[in-house]
Amino acid sequence: MTELQFGEPWFGIPWLDAILRILVVVGVMTFTVIYLTYGERKVVARFQMRLGPMRTGPYGIFQGIADAVKLLVKEDIRPRAADRWVFEFAPYATFIPVFLVLIVLPFARDWGVRNLTLGLFYVFAILGLNIVGILMAGLGSGNKYALLGGVRAAAQMISYEIPLVVSLLAVAMVAGTLDLNAIALNQADRPYVLLQPLAFVIFFTAMLSELHRAPFDIPVAESEIVGGYFVEYSGIRWSMFQLAEYASLWAFSIFGSVVFLGGWAFPKGDDWPWPWQLFLTFVKSLGFILVVMWVRATMPRLRIDQLMNFCWKVLIEVSFALLIVNGIFLYYDWPHELLALVNWAGAIALLGFIGARGARKARVSQYVGLYRREGVTAP
Repeated sequence: MTELQFGEPWFGIPWLDAILRILVVVGVMTFTVIYLTYGERKVVARFQMRLGPMRTGPYGIFQGIADAVKLLVKEDIRPRAADRWVFEFAPYATFIPVFLVLIVLPFARDWGVRNLTLGLFYVFAILGLNIVGILMAGLGSGNKYALLGGVRAAAQMISYEIPLVVSLLAVAMVAGTLDLNAIALNQADRPYVLLQPLAFVIFFTAMLSELHRAPFDIPVAESEIVGGYFVEYSGIRWSMFQLAEYASLWAFSIFGSVVFLGGWAFPKGDDWPWPWQLFLTFVKSLGFILVVMWVRATMPRLRIDQLMNFCWKVLIEVSFALLIVNGIFLYYDWPHELLALVNWAGAIALLGFIGARGARKARVSQYVGLYRREGVTAP
């Protein structure tokens, strides 16, 4: 493994260097979010045999910019029953934790705002703050649907944070460090997704829940609670929730690519200049995002009881079992190849369980629909 060293600040003065890097990250984040909204509409449209946005610019490429301008100039309405300060500050409390996570993510070697020795621990701590803004939006709106969406989101995020953190701790045990750059560099020859596939499956599932993406989009279900905790927001404040949602998707994708796919370091990225490293990070994070969109277009929404049961009765037990197995293998210094084999068996078993449960729910729904069409009460 190559020793990890970090150079001098790009712009000489440390505080000026930090400010300029933050501005770069904010600019890239805003541009990325604008085109992620456009990209998701096109990807989902293709899954549904449609064309998606086509009118604003060639193939609709300016649709995201048009939507952003429209939201900025729309009237900002505050309901009469809303708690003014809680209602108005909730979008900021939702967005700031996402921005704080982006500060420590390594886009390439020494390409980030700041590198922290405890970067993984920092991400754990910051992710939990997002719940505060969501609860503020639900409680401060003075709307029963917003309140129900906020409570659902809080219960869901608190529950799925446990397997998310435990799966990342399993990787940290194997890596022997909490430094994100060092974790990426340790994968210069072999990504951790090959050594810890079960941790990757748990992480990806919990990530979907933390992002409120299908099939875990219960807190923002239009058919049940009319849009969830931000139903009363409009204009620029609504756009901040949209910005936070897609910025979270981008941040989680980069974070997952660093922890499981080697980030900028695999394959042999440390031997190449920074443009190639940035390209590797971009391609891997884009792959994460496309899979998330694919899941949204193909999987139905779960019920709240199904979601919570899956977390507390399956995912948490599997994640702690993974942690114990990793501890045993590392304590006795057993071969990593055998550890990878055990992880692959666990990942296949978990995916098989999810597939079997999904198929059973589909058969039950099919039979219930048949009974209803025939005018017979389902057993």
